Amino acid sequence: MPILEELKEYMQRTTGLGRPGKRKAANLVRPSKPHPVRFKDDGLVPNHPRWPFVIYKGAVDLGDGHDPAAVIEGLFEANGWSDTWRDGIYDYVHYHSRTHEVLGIARGRGRVRFGGSKGRIFMLKAGDVAVLPAGTGHQWLAADEDFLVVGAYPSSGTYDECTTIEDRPRALKTIPKVPVPRKDPVYGAGGPLLKLWKKPK
Repeated sequence: MPILEELKEYMQRTTGLGRPGKRKAANLVRPSKPHPVRFKDDGLVPNHPRWPFVIYKGAVDLGDGHDPAAVIEGLFEANGWSDTWRDGIYDYVHYHSRTHEVLGIARGRGRVRFGGSKGRIFMLKAGDVAVLPAGTGHQWLAADEDFLVVGAYPSSGTYDECTTIEDRPRALKTIPKVPVPRKDPVYGAGGPLLKLWKKPK
């Protein structure tokens, strides 16, 4: 599926077909109360020491005739979250220590564990968006065959992937230093994420 989606994305970006554009994508946002969850360090996965993981349920209207993945890409990019990709979620526990991540569900339903092995399992479906502060463990557990995720990162971060106990010493130093993104990936500059993720005083 990733290769097919990469080809589709390339064609859409080249021709504009199926893509709503950043401005129209922002109009496809639905009001959704943020659901923040804090995870503790479990000994392997640090999670974030201050900021909660956040889910917006049903935050994106995907029924407008555009390609669902393109809608989510346009929305994230309009809010300054870039390096988008289309795929699933890895089936092993991992986290990023130098960047935050946003995951938008474009198709299907999937069970995903956040927060590491002692975290919580969430059922995510098309239109849902999960925002992970640096350090948040995540792992795919089960999903529909057509489950498709669009991921992105704020421009201020650097991608890395941490999976082992050896990653911890560096991660514990870098996670708190990842800056607050300039905009909420769904709701922009006035979005609730920026209130939930306050800069340290």
